[in-house]
Amino acid sequence: MKRFDAEQVARRLTSRLRIRHLALLLRIQEYGSLTRVAEAMATSQPAVTKALLELEDIFGAQLFERSVRGMAPTALGRLAIARAEAIIHDLEHLARDMEAGLSGYAAHLHIGVVPFVSGKLLSAAIRRSFPEGGKRLTVTIHEGPSDQLLQQLRDHTLDLVVGQASAEADTRELAFEVLYSQQPRLIASRRLAAQLTRHKLDWRRLNDLDWILGAPQTSIRDQVSALFLGAGLTPPAPIVESHSSKLIGEMIVDSDSAVSIVPADIADELVRVAGVAIVPYRFSWSLPPVALFSRAEGRKREAEAMFGRALHQVCRQTASYPLP
Repeated sequence: MKRFDAEQVARRLTSRLRIRHLALLLRIQEYGSLTRVAEAMATSQPAVTKALLELEDIFGAQLFERSVRGMAPTALGRLAIARAEAIIHDLEHLARDMEAGLSGYAAHLHIGVVPFVSGKLLSAAIRRSFPEGGKRLTVTIHEGPSDQLLQQLRDHTLDLVVGQASAEADTRELAFEVLYSQQPRLIASRRLAAQLTRHKLDWRRLNDLDWILGAPQTSIRDQVSALFLGAGLTPPAPIVESHSSKLIGEMIVDSDSAVSIVPADIADELVRVAGVAIVPYRFSWSLPPVALFSRAEGRKREAEAMFGRALHQVCRQTASYPLP
């Protein structure tokens, strides 16, 4: 068996690999057919075939398996596609950085944020992110579930992710710094909260109310289900499933039968913005801590470091349950 020569392959990649090769990799992955790739790229199939052969010669191995069902990447092909996605996304980010620089800003960041992270905290961190010379950052916020955002961080779609550091989180190739812990709070309309406050915590009474909860298999949803099961009750079926704090606040403030459990900092925001009330019950569990995720490999950009420092400072000063 021929020994793999990493240095030789690296020389071929640096001297012969072009951006068009990376684009071709992604197109073949997307369409699974050289004919369809040729149509999408407005060129001929022989030209696409020639480019793929050139690409496989650069790598020194086959990148796709051909079959009647189409083309599927080999193990090496999957590695190459993952790196190609990262490089293409980095180039897109470079273009946004250039746009920001020409407009008088320092750089542009793509930040992923899971539901139920305080908008007030994030906005304060963004305002504090000043580099040398006083130029500010521009930022695009991407909201979504944790697993989706962490995958986008790995493929370089995102620069950073503010999410929950749970045991279930897939942290392969990632590093994270814990920012603060979150405690759960029960929220209701002011009238309903006043009624509930007159009684001790009673899961049977709560089970008869209209619940607004996040999607299944999320931290709060799993904990709420466990509490009802522990009380010998079937967990309530929510009337609405949503991670939108704005929607939760609007539905609860207009109802004398709706309740939800959200993190304490989100509950405080909804008291101020939507006019809900917090029921002063204390629960015997905590949510996973909020953390700042970044890629473990490579050198962190100064813009990312600036935002990280600012976020740490804001969390220490304003988070309800800051960590040292």
